[in-house]
Amino acid sequence: MTRELDIDATERLREALDVEDQSAVFATAQDMHYADLATLYEELDDAKRDLFLKTIGPELATDVVAELPYSLIEEALGHFHPAQLRVLLGNLSDDDRVDVFQVCGKEAQVRFFSLLGPRDKELTRNLLKYEEDTAGGRMTTNIGRITADMTVKQAIAVLRRDREDAETLARIFVVDSEGRLVGKVRLRDLAFATWDSPIRDIMQEAAEFVLAGSDQEEAARMLAKYDLVVLPVVDEFHHLLGVLTYDDAMEILQEESTEDIEKLAAIAGEQSEISFLNIGVYEHLRRRVLWLVLLAFVSIISGFVLYRFEEVLEQAFVLTLFLPMVVAAGGNAGGQAATMVVRAMALGEITPGSALRIAWKEARTGLLLGLALGLSIAVFITVLLPVLLPLFQGSGTGPNFGFARLAFAVSAALTVQVLSATILGAMLPMMARGLRFDPAVVSAPSLASIVDVSGMFIYFITASIILGI
Repeated sequence: MTRELDIDATERLREALDVEDQSAVFATAQDMHYADLATLYEELDDAKRDLFLKTIGPELATDVVAELPYSLIEEALGHFHPAQLRVLLGNLSDDDRVDVFQVCGKEAQVRFFSLLGPRDKELTRNLLKYEEDTAGGRMTTNIGRITADMTVKQAIAVLRRDREDAETLARIFVVDSEGRLVGKVRLRDLAFATWDSPIRDIMQEAAEFVLAGSDQEEAARMLAKYDLVVLPVVDEFHHLLGVLTYDDAMEILQEESTEDIEKLAAIAGEQSEISFLNIGVYEHLRRRVLWLVLLAFVSIISGFVLYRFEEVLEQAFVLTLFLPMVVAAGGNAGGQAATMVVRAMALGEITPGSALRIAWKEARTGLLLGLALGLSIAVFITVLLPVLLPLFQGSGTGPNFGFARLAFAVSAALTVQVLSATILGAMLPMMARGLRFDPAVVSAPSLASIVDVSGMFIYFITASIILGI
């Protein structure tokens, strides 16, 4: 029901924009969630975007801009004059403001920075020291912070003063006199303790924290692993700098999983936060054409393999019947192994020293998979092929080397192909990480192209040896 109401509101807002009814635009936008407004903004043309933002004003636009895809933020801010920008940038939370600065050009950064107040300038300058993909680059400094030498009454007074600025008070962090993280308390702990209770006596140890320079994905995994609402971010001297919240973790994991999925599909370039239907055809072409061209040329090698084994095909043309199956089985098995290993690496389940264990595990798995597939195709060739082949040939003659021998050749080639592809699929991501590449760049299409070529070699060499061709 709520979703239906959102759709109705979106349509009303579209209609108001079509007729340029500013009062209706403002009234409707006030009743909508900022995420829905950001989605609508993506779909508008330039003229309607200008009307939309200027009508709702900087106050309402603050959350909308923070929700926009990064590639649209600078353009959106360009619709406001300096006085409005000063309000909008001042209303942004410190982590969202830093995100804005990180995605804007140098000229825009200088212009926006000049509009900030002294306190916001200092916060922004400090946060910009950290790379965008680190915990420090994603953290917020608006947190509930008290000191260990306070009483409960003093702590509540501080939190009451800072309640409007704090991102969350679900977890309140305790620092010592030098700002080092020493513990944490819950708001309910303060609510049910006596006013003269020392914070030191009721706080819990803050065992989970992350260094500001740590990778954002590592921080997000910690939030998920330990079921945390917020994760404190500290420097190398254990000074509390800020926190990552659960919604930060959701965004980070979404970004990282999207990146891995795109790399597994051989899609190049920076990922876009713009929705699929709103990305232009040229952008899709730019990110996808290079890999497809390269892989197409790699596949030409398969043609040379066929040409090299032309004599084998002339003497046993029936082998062409099973060639696509053997090649495809290897690609599928290798793709499965690569996907499982990349996923395990992304979740931190695999360490660099695990390569031999993984190779042995996948070798056994690949052998069993190959034997299962080989047995299945052997039964097909010996039992069903003698019945089916005459339907295509128009006669009852079979291969001159016999169906049993053919079954053994194809099943042996299939077993070797699946075994080698499984090991290769598991090892390539590990090798990539060892060379300091992203394991996800060993994508399924790349692996499939390699396995296609190797599979043909395996198939024809095995068949020629067993069939004596």
